[in-house]
Amino acid sequence: MSRIFLSPPEVGPEERQMILDAFDSNWIAPLGPDVDAFEAEFAEFVGVGHAVALSSGTAALHLALLLEGVGPGDEVLVPSFTFIATASPVCYVGAEPVFVDCAASTWTIDPDLVAAELEERARGGRLPKAVVTVDLYGQSADYDRLQASCLEYGVPLIEDAAEALGGTYRGRQTGSFGTTGIFSFNGNKIITTSGGGMMVTESAEVAERARYLATQARDPFPHYEHTVIGYNYRLSNLLAALGRAQLRGLASRVARRRRINHAYREALADLPGVEFMPVADYGEPNYWLTCITIDPELFGVDREDVRLALEEADIESRPTWKPLHLQPVFAGSRTVGGSVSAGIFERGLCLPSGSAMTSSEISSVTELVQRLSR
Repeated sequence: MSRIFLSPPEVGPEERQMILDAFDSNWIAPLGPDVDAFEAEFAEFVGVGHAVALSSGTAALHLALLLEGVGPGDEVLVPSFTFIATASPVCYVGAEPVFVDCAASTWTIDPDLVAAELEERARGGRLPKAVVTVDLYGQSADYDRLQASCLEYGVPLIEDAAEALGGTYRGRQTGSFGTTGIFSFNGNKIITTSGGGMMVTESAEVAERARYLATQARDPFPHYEHTVIGYNYRLSNLLAALGRAQLRGLASRVARRRRINHAYREALADLPGVEFMPVADYGEPNYWLTCITIDPELFGVDREDVRLALEEADIESRPTWKPLHLQPVFAGSRTVGGSVSAGIFERGLCLPSGSAMTSSEISSVTELVQRLSR
């Protein structure tokens, strides 16, 4: 049996043909017809006015923070239970992340903690400059409540939907709830451009400013004129062609990952001590990764024993995100709550969830986990 990876890219003849067509057109640079088309098609899918294709989701979040005026001395509320790329751009702009725990019922940022933190800070006259949310493992945060809190205090909301393309919240696509939304097309995401990302917004002015900053902030002169510092953040036309082909197959990838999740639940849900990441009743995830928690007292072995046994069988799995408030690089950072995400990390495991997984591969995973149970 060949190795079963956690979330490998899935490409086929259409991706190959579109890249070759872009190559043959000689549009190789970070501009061209496929970039324009990818942005238009992506904005239409998400249901927003504008999209800006960029070199990574991290770059998109960096620009989103800059466009909200976040800078040195500011604070930004950020979920603790997420990948470090959600918080790193806060540091890039010289601001301080304040980590907020997740809700046990969704694993996404806790709206009650956000509301209480904003209320307390408003009383003290020290509101954060922005709130960044994360749609975790493909599941959206609770935007009715989060938007209401941010609107009440006039704090911009930025949506990190890097993991959640194709998921929905009350029928709307993820990424469409913040002043800006950001997506990642890293190789392990549900669609990929090898490396790449996208910023989405309803504001034409914000989109235009993002493109300006992402192309080294070159002013409109025949020579190279610069009045502000910019960045080299634009996506190449070749990779945009790949993204267009991947976007066309998104619905089938979401459907297959949903079936994989259901297959895991059918096989493992009755095992003692095994619980799955909750699915919130307000939306439909894209099921990017299927995640479980393992109670060693009930199951018989702990999460790490299961991970190592899978690795021994050449099956990749991974602990859930280590909360950012527990990361050494953020030692001493202000944290709101923290015990919920810490508990999930201690017991949590991400199972292989690639959209091209076969029934036989799913069985290989579930049968091994079953054998490890008491």
